[in-house]
Amino acid sequence: MATKNLPDTVHKLKIETLEENNDFIVIDKPSGLLSVPDREGNEISLKTILKNRYGEIYTVHRLDKDTSGIIVFAKNTQAHKFLSGLFEGREVEKYYTGVVHGVPPQKSGAIDAAIMEHPVKKGIMVVNKKGKHALTDYHLIESFGTYSLMQFRIYTGRTHQIRVHTKHIQHPIVCDSLYGNGEPVMLSSIKRKFNLSKKEEEEKPLFNRLALHAEKLVFTDQQQQQHIIESPLPKDMKAFLQQLRKWKFRH
Repeated sequence: MATKNLPDTVHKLKIETLEENNDFIVIDKPSGLLSVPDREGNEISLKTILKNRYGEIYTVHRLDKDTSGIIVFAKNTQAHKFLSGLFEGREVEKYYTGVVHGVPPQKSGAIDAAIMEHPVKKGIMVVNKKGKHALTDYHLIESFGTYSLMQFRIYTGRTHQIRVHTKHIQHPIVCDSLYGNGEPVMLSSIKRKFNLSKKEEEEKPLFNRLALHAEKLVFTDQQQQQHIIESPLPKDMKAFLQQLRKWKFRH
């Protein structure tokens, strides 16, 4: 289907298809794009773009607006029922890569802490015994002193799960405005002798979005075929990590 009734800005968005067949489509979602329409309906969403392209499209699971990476949509009701069942039944392996503040005391661990919505603040989730069971495994990939590159595997799909759990262990995701300080990372904070160039009036952020990426999904479809879908780190996260590596030992 044509996409003529979508805003011009949408046509410039790079929406990469990672895998597609008659039953589902897997997209590499850019950060800053809603997965599905929100209540206000003011912002364009990935689902709206795909509906415009395919006609019918069905939500299987979601990624937060500022999280990049792998997301699956079904193309028909049968596939929707089957795939939704896989996600709800925890039969999908879900891996994420993220950058957190600080260095966790253990290289690997599990965060087993129930999550519920904040009783007063709408849209904010908190760790609470009365909440729903939530389990996240984490593994330290690389440490930079001030920040750490982590891999997460989630066994449950609670709203903001990784973000809430990393806050719970006091190592929130970088640039998380809900569960961390939300502040952009500046080169001056990691480079000791930092000077603005004469052309610049103020320093531009080195990184300024939620440092979380859905990197890998593993599941078996209705035809008993296994799918291992991977998404490389986006350019902005790669560039951020390069700078962290560059200045790591120069303090």
